[in-house]
Order: sequence, then C-alpha cells, then structure tokens
Amino acid sequence: MSKTYKNTTVYEATVNRFDFIYSNFRKVYVSFSGGKDSGVMLNMAIEAARLHNRLPVDVLIVDLEAQYHHTIDYIMRMVSRPEVRAYWVCLPIHLRNAVSQFQPHWICWDKEKQGAWVREYPDHSSVIKDQNFFPFFRKGMEFEEFVLEFGKWFAQGEDTACLVGIRTDESYNRYRTITNFSKKRYKLQQWSTGIAPNLFNFYPLYDWATKDIWIANGRYSYDYNKVYDLMYLAGVPLSQMRLCQPYGDDQRRGLYLYKILEPETWTKVVTRVEGANFGNRYSENKRTIFGNFRMTLPEGHTYKSYSRFLLNTMPPYLKNHYLKKIDKFLEYWKNHGFENDIPETADPKLESQRKAPSWRRICKVLLRNDYWCKGLSFSQTKGEMEKQLNIFLKLPHYANDNTNTGTE
Repeated sequence: MSKTYKNTTVYEATVNRFDFIYSNFRKVYVSFSGGKDSGVMLNMAIEAARLHNRLPVDVLIVDLEAQYHHTIDYIMRMVSRPEVRAYWVCLPIHLRNAVSQFQPHWICWDKEKQGAWVREYPDHSSVIKDQNFFPFFRKGMEFEEFVLEFGKWFAQGEDTACLVGIRTDESYNRYRTITNFSKKRYKLQQWSTGIAPNLFNFYPLYDWATKDIWIANGRYSYDYNKVYDLMYLAGVPLSQMRLCQPYGDDQRRGLYLYKILEPETWTKVVTRVEGANFGNRYSENKRTIFGNFRMTLPEGHTYKSYSRFLLNTMPPYLKNHYLKKIDKFLEYWKNHGFENDIPETADPKLESQRKAPSWRRICKVLLRNDYWCKGLSFSQTKGEMEKQLNIFLKLPHYANDNTNTGTE
C-alpha cells in the first residue's frame, strides 16, 4: 500500500483525530510509556480533552522497573499535572530476557527479588502495587495480556478508546497494523483497531515522522523525556532512539546505552537478570554473536552441525523447548517439498521473508535467543506462555536465588 499525501500537516490531522475520538467515546485513556511518541500524544490528548471539557485524562503506565531515571522523572512530571489521572502500574509482570539462555524470562517488581530491584517503587499516589487491586491480575501475567485485560476492566462494557503512540515508520509490523484491511476498525477509521468487544485501539500519530515529534515538542513547548538529549549527545541517530525494557529481543540492541547515559542505573541493570553484561558486550561490539546482521560459522561446522552444537550447550528444559519447535519446522517443510532435509542455506532475501527453509535460519534463531522462534514463523500463544511461566517459576535459580550475578 503506497502513501497518499494531503494538503495538511500531520499535527492538524491529529488534532482532527482527537476531536473524532472525544466526540465518539465517553471513555478514553492514553497508554503512556514515557517515550517521545507517547509523550507528544499525551500532551495533545490533554489539549483535546480541555477543548471537550473532559479533563482529567486517564493514563495507563505499565512500569517495567528497569527504566532510566530520566524516564521516571518525566513520568512523575506528567502524572503530577492536574490534567492527568494515572494508573501507574508496578506489578509483577512476566517479561522476556533475550540476553540469557539460562534465564530466558524475568518478572519485574517481584517481591521475592526485591533486594536486586533496579529501583524502588515510585513515590506517587497513583502507583498501583497491590496485586489485588485489579480483579483479573495474577502474578506473572504477560505484558500483552495485562494491557488487554486492563482495557476490558476500564471499559466496563462501554465503548472505550485506548490511545497508543505508535508510528508506521518505526517498523514494518507497525505499518502493517494500519494497512491491514482485514482488521476490525471503528467506523471505517483505518487508524483504529478493534481488540475486544467495545474496546478499540487508536493510533493518532500513525503517520508522523521522527522529525515531526521533535518539531512538535519545540513548537508547542511540550515537556519530554530528557534522556533523549543524552542520547543525542552520545551520537545516537534520531531514528534509533528507543525506550523499552532493556532485555527484550529487539531492545537489547540499546542495552549498552545504559552504562553511557546513566552509569548508576547500569550497575543495577547488569545485576538484575542473568546475561545483561554479556548482552551489553556483544550487542555493542560483536553484532554477529546474536545473529542480527551476519554470522560466521566456526571452523569445521556446517549450519546443521552448529545448530546441534548450540542445542547441546543449553539447559535441558530450554533444549527441549527449541527441539519441539525445530521438529515442527522440519516436519512442515518435509510436507512442502523437502522430504530428505532442508538446505544449509537459501536465498538470503527469501530467508529474511521466511519463505524458504534453511539450517542457517535455525542457527540464527538459536544465536538470537529467539525464544518463541519467530524466525521460524512461530508466534507465542497464551497456553504456551502460561506453560513456560510455570516452568520458569520452578527453576532452581529462580526459586532459590535472591540476586543474579550478571556474569554470564
């Protein structure tokens, strides 16, 4: 789908989108991460709510514990404004740790690990740390499951709009969210998505470029997260500035920035989960180690033999997890023209599009710690998430240790 340009600015178009949202929904809340995109969105939502006499603005903040101090300072400034009514969630949520094979998941704000927390609870009346506050909550919920259940809880059966600050030029998957015509939309608005009965996500900034964010901050004097100033001074391109929990599959690429931007935070981050320092070293200096850009086979190995070698170095439960996925992958391609075996390599373009099988694809999944095997065209399911959480909570290193060395 090609882009169509109109004779209006993205800011003007977004003002009209907010007017549409507040004219059609009695219940509206903003998903706010403290990042540059959701920051502009919250500032604009406050302006729109004021025009519609709908203040204060309800705001959901899912705090993942391992955050920059600058991010928390920014969130604190925004939730302290009288125009904002926040749900600042600091609950034990199950998160991915892509920098360790021995601890592939971790739980933020887990009271059993409080001695190793990156920081203490924020000191604000909007903070929610009681696990009984939400009737749907249980320890170890996945992030995606929590935000969906929160939306349904907030809606209470009424039509509700959740405002999400994603932009299509951030990633191809975000672009597809907007251009997919099979998704349920609200009143044919392509920048919306139906995610549950009566609950819709809206993406009012979907067509903004990165420069538009900073133009808006400057032109309208919006408050923003000052960690971006430090990123700029550190030489990070505007297009690469991201704020996420540091240990995720994609986010680990920015893990090294913690020690540059906030050394005092880095010392906590590196000891919070296993493998953080390993992830810092190799995501910064040796990009091949995670298979993100290129990979070089060790001498004497084929991609098939190297895959087997990598599997044999893993803890038994993790090895079995990957073997089940790989067996399903091989069985699928056996039924689609590769009866004897898949090739060592295939056209790199087809491999990246996941249209051709190869042992190189399998190698990259293992090197990347791609736990859900997305590189083999799998995706995580709710049933599997719950199963893996139960396994994770029973592991000796989680059940018995209160701290992690981070020396992997």
